[in-house]
Amino acid sequence: QVQLVESGGGLVQAGGSLRLSCAASGSIFSIKAMAWYRQPPGKQRELVASITSGGSTNYADSVKGRFTISTNNAKNTLYLQMNNLKPEDTAMYYCNCLRDLTLYWGQGTQVTVSS
Repeated sequence: QVQLVESGGGLVQAGGSLRLSCAASGSIFSIKAMAWYRQPPGKQRELVASITSGGSTNYADSVKGRFTISTNNAKNTLYLQMNNLKPEDTAMYYCNCLRDLTLYWGQGTQVTVSS
């Protein structure tokens, strides 16, 4: 069992920045990958960015060049630095990790970007 807790969401103006954090606890050994997903209003959850234990990253086309995913392994924490935010980035953002054959999810943190 892995517990994930997101923080750092909030309300920002277009062009602003936020940094989301996801703290992992519990059975955190051998986590192979972590990711950020988001669910905009009226849409299904979508992958934003992912990172493997080897440091390989992938990003959705809509956030490339603006968002950066990273980890602090000593703190068991995942980050998403979000720059140049746009109103279309408004969504509930969820942390995710892959351990063994199971995906674990956090409770989400709301990001709202005003125009």
